[in-house]
Amino acid sequence: MNLFAEIRSAVTDALGRMQAEGALPQGLDLGQVAVEPPRDPAHGDMATNAAMVLAKPAGKPPREIADGLAAKLMEDPRIAGADVAGPGFLNLRLAPALSPGLIATVLAEGAGYGRSQIGQGQKVNVEFVSANPTGPMHVGHVRGAVVGDALSNLLAFAGWNVTREYYINDGGAQVDVLARSAYERYREAHGLEPEIREGLYPGDYLIPVGEALKAKYSDKLLDQPESVWLADVRDFATEIMMEMIRQDLAALGVRMDLYSSEKALYGTGKIEGAIETLRAKGLIYEGVLEPPKGKTPDDWEPREQTLFRSTAHGDD
Repeated sequence: MNLFAEIRSAVTDALGRMQAEGALPQGLDLGQVAVEPPRDPAHGDMATNAAMVLAKPAGKPPREIADGLAAKLMEDPRIAGADVAGPGFLNLRLAPALSPGLIATVLAEGAGYGRSQIGQGQKVNVEFVSANPTGPMHVGHVRGAVVGDALSNLLAFAGWNVTREYYINDGGAQVDVLARSAYERYREAHGLEPEIREGLYPGDYLIPVGEALKAKYSDKLLDQPESVWLADVRDFATEIMMEMIRQDLAALGVRMDLYSSEKALYGTGKIEGAIETLRAKGLIYEGVLEPPKGKTPDDWEPREQTLFRSTAHGDD
């Protein structure tokens, strides 16, 4: 147990005593009671919102609850001060004797300090990065990689059984565009002028892909219709892009447990089955989105499409 959890237990115990004495009604939900660092360190070592979150269900002014809670907490030798601030926040100062004991615990537990089994081994899947395999990672992808990896590490440290997943969007139109762009670099590798028309990926990172295609296929794909080479070039270029992304992730120290292919789901019936399950639960429906807020684009038109009922999960 860490110090914040200990003091939160002290707060909930004090609230329990207030309920037993009739100062607070029975049956209050204490789940939203938190103990956190105050915004201003000058206000104390910890702060609790207990009076604020319990005022309405208890039918009492928050300052009245905070005053009673402060008196109870001052009976705890670990609490050196309990001051009510603003509308009812309670700032706490800890007894100086707590610090040496905490330091000894940190030193004794070393890298394991703070580890817990809150997750109780429950499985959790964290899907992050999942950049389209059409080019190198950029700083936005890196940000997602760092945040996702940190979240995964925290969950694992707190006792969850974590799977880190990268979902490869290799089944949509963007990978066909990648294939067409790589084919032009393949032509360039043979000394021909590449036709990087509008809508293709113009980046120089595809030049080595064109060279690799030449090494694999020689001139067999030249002057062939798209129907002959598209699928092979798409798979070839996608794999090279994914290898580049894997190397970038490795340089960041980020490892994935699972790389899932969107294309691998095609023809299995799983996508259709999932859609029917979501529809049966009322989570998706056919509807029309509102136009974008602000200036409406000239090409916007209302059209019916399948929508996810995200408001059922707290999305405002």
